[in-house]
Amino acid sequence: MSLSSALTLSSRNLRVTVNPRVGGTITSIIHRDSGLSVLGNVPWPVIDAPIDSGAARDEPEWLTRYTGGWPLLFPNGGDACQVDGVFHGFHGEASISLWESSLTAATLILTRRFATVPVEMRREIALDGDMLVVREHLHMRGDDPIEVMWGHHPTLGSDLLAGPIEITTGARHVTVDATYDPPANPLRPGANGTWPMIAGKDGTVDLSRPSGPLASLVYLHDFDRAWIAVRRHDDAIGVALSWDKHRFPCAWLWCELEGNPDPPWNSRTRLIGIEPNTTWPAAGMEKAKASGGTLLRLAKGDELDATLLLHVFRPDGPVHSLDPAGRARIR
Repeated sequence: MSLSSALTLSSRNLRVTVNPRVGGTITSIIHRDSGLSVLGNVPWPVIDAPIDSGAARDEPEWLTRYTGGWPLLFPNGGDACQVDGVFHGFHGEASISLWESSLTAATLILTRRFATVPVEMRREIALDGDMLVVREHLHMRGDDPIEVMWGHHPTLGSDLLAGPIEITTGARHVTVDATYDPPANPLRPGANGTWPMIAGKDGTVDLSRPSGPLASLVYLHDFDRAWIAVRRHDDAIGVALSWDKHRFPCAWLWCELEGNPDPPWNSRTRLIGIEPNTTWPAAGMEKAKASGGTLLRLAKGDELDATLLLHVFRPDGPVHSLDPAGRARIR
């Protein structure tokens, strides 16, 4: 087992850093030709150590480990809650716990047997040229069925958000979170629409071109094919994330563009989360189920797989679709 806080994978196109010590979080993705970074960073000090209990008591405690990178959310996503006598921390055990790791020249393997649920997971993080490939295998070891949330929290920022951006996606419909409504949220809570247009408090809002100050949370669903692309308008850098829509039927789209004055954000953070998940709303298992959300049910012996692909590239115009390998197609 490695306790290194920074393990690196490199290809001709990408350099990727992962922290197995805290959640197996992907903390940095650099496009080597341009030298530009696509994941976010935060303007506060981050503790490089797991939360030993496996459960962040609330969002402020979770944020002490959050780098603005790409953590895994399991077996909970959103608010901490009590389910069947077990306390599940904010954004789940996976995101803030130690993972055993093994690194070869081409692949990082991460494994964990969870404490809060009887589940083992194996994750493989690898590079294929300009593509980051994340493969996960979940094995349910318990005798009694359980319900969980399983999702990812890729957070875009730094150089990718250093200029105006455009978001395109295979989602057909969008729903605004009904309860997240900070002062910088221009959207009408609970509104439904056809991507990219949604009802706002002062007229229709185009979600494909977010600009700050902004703080919002929406859910993308009804995917033709499950993908989201973000590119800078000046075509300096772009990314396209894709996944199996049957495993993750929705995606949380969270924008924090200097819109939250509360600490530790302090209106200094530019981040966009594009977050495939089994479940919405993003309020933790207890509230999600109470509001009609569908949790992932696991029975004894269940084995499930998931694959996510992130293409990092220099675009030449808007992204309209992905090719069969998951790479962006440009108009």
